[in-house]
Parts: sequence; C-alpha cells; structure tokens
Amino acid sequence: MDILSELHQDHVNLSRLLEILDRKVDRLRAGNHPDFSLMAEVVSYVGSYADQHHHPREDKMYAFFQGRDDELDKALSRCEEEHKQLKQLSTHLEESIDGILNDVVMPMDRFTDQLDEFVQAEKRHLDFEEQEIFRLLRSHASEADWQQLDQQLPRSEDPLFGEKQADEYRALYKALMEDMNRTDSAG
Repeated sequence: MDILSELHQDHVNLSRLLEILDRKVDRLRAGNHPDFSLMAEVVSYVGSYADQHHHPREDKMYAFFQGRDDELDKALSRCEEEHKQLKQLSTHLEESIDGILNDVVMPMDRFTDQLDEFVQAEKRHLDFEEQEIFRLLRSHASEADWQQLDQQLPRSEDPLFGEKQADEYRALYKALMEDMNRTDSAG
C-alpha cells in the first residue's frame, strides 16, 4: 500500500468515528444524553492518534514536498495551521468532557455546539487533504519521491483499526460497535 493510500485509510477510519460523534450531536440536540465516557475515549483517540501517528507522517511528507510548487506550498501552510487548530479544538473538547464526567456544570447546548464544531472542523480538514493536498501531491510527486518517502516516514499501526489493536482500544472498539448498532436500530 502506498503512503497516500495509507493516509487515505486513516481518513476513512477517522471519518467513521466522526460519523458516530455527528450522530451524538443529533441525539444531544434531540435531548438525549450520550455515554460521556465512551465519547471521551473517542475524542481522545481522534486527538491522540492524529497527534502521535497521523499528523507526524503527514507533516514529514509535506515538508519533503515543500518548495516545489506555489499552489502546493499554500495548501501545505493551510494544512499546518489546521493541524494546530484541530489540536486546540480536541484539547478543549476533552477538557469539557472531563469536566462533565467530574460533575462540572456546563450548559448542554454549549457542549453540543463545541462537539459539533470539532466534528465539522475535522471533516472539513479531511476533505481538504483528500481533495486538494493529495491531488496536488499526485501531480507533483515522482515514483522516486514515493520510494524515498516510504523509507523516511515513521511507521505506525493504528491502535484502534489496525490489525494489532492495542489493549486500551479493544474495549473502545467493542463499545463503539455496540453503540453504533444501538444507534442504527434506534435510528
């Protein structure tokens, strides 16, 4: 599997989680209260996987191509800024969920808006990478570039969707599947 295919698969997996969170937004707006512990784990996973595994690979790949094309450079700068913004949104949302789990009073509509902002920002970012950056990279990269990058980029196994699920995520994966089935049958 080539690098863009691996990153695309990460995006597909993250999108699956974002869809679950998007459903949570709808349920919150309808007056239902979600499993905040499960939500905390999903948000933590999205944030930590992106920060520790996904974005470092992207950032190194993007740095490799920096300076080859003005349009690509502009898109890469935007992407770098979005990575920083997503980190802030993720951290802020995790803090809010942690507060709710520790009985800090927070208006549910404010929390719902915050969750929705996080989900929509993540979705827009994934779409931007898929439609703009990956397209530009395909048009500017040679086979030799991809081979060189393949040797340079850090390898990482997705602890939730990968073949070797980390123990800490096995329970999360099971809970997500159960929750999704409940949501689908209720929905």
